[in-house]
Amino acid sequence: MTAPPQSSMQNKLLALLPATDYGQIAPDLDLIPLPKGTLLGRAGKPIKYAYFLASGLGSIVVTTPEGHSAEAGIFGFDGYVPTSVVTGLEVSIHDVGMQLDGEGYRISYDAFRGWMDSNRSFSKVMIRAAEAFAVQLAFTALSNAVHDVNERLARWLLMCHDRVSGNEIALTHDFISLMLAVRRPSVTTSLHVLEGNGFIRSERGSIMIRNRPALEEFARDAYGRPEEEYRRLMKDLF
Repeated sequence: MTAPPQSSMQNKLLALLPATDYGQIAPDLDLIPLPKGTLLGRAGKPIKYAYFLASGLGSIVVTTPEGHSAEAGIFGFDGYVPTSVVTGLEVSIHDVGMQLDGEGYRISYDAFRGWMDSNRSFSKVMIRAAEAFAVQLAFTALSNAVHDVNERLARWLLMCHDRVSGNEIALTHDFISLMLAVRRPSVTTSLHVLEGNGFIRSERGSIMIRNRPALEEFARDAYGRPEEEYRRLMKDLF
């Protein structure tokens, strides 16, 4: 399927484009299903497409030579992946995959690069979005260094909640363990802490956000700065 009228575009970046620019780029966008587990990029492999999510949730996963993995960042309808395509890089640096079912708009690498070179509005939005994502990655590294696992989990759940519709997030303990790079028992203990405070309800394979303001207060400075920077970077672009 091709891209819809801009008025119903769910991806925030594509919705930001001036109408004339969107109309030029839309024919190069194909709407495709992106089930959980779909790989959008593999480390060391050529980049064939860039993806603008309309729904669902994905993550950037970094893996050591010994095979240890951790999530570096998450994305949803707020951005595009891989952001390295904005620089003209032709090979993926990280693994990029879907963690929740969704769908998105796929554009070929060559078409993306062509619009970067020929459309100033498209280039401006993509560069700003790449900078916003870099800020998220930097604060993830900071949070991993200075915050305890309870605050890190609170931050991560808030970030997921920002990118899904509704208050229910289909996440397993094993997946959260991978994303936070902590042992599964630590995840279970932290979920009990958040649930005991009434912030969430945790069930098998699902987490319900019950009190977001209180969860934000609990996360303290672990959450908020990258979100503020995203809003600043995307404000008054045109």
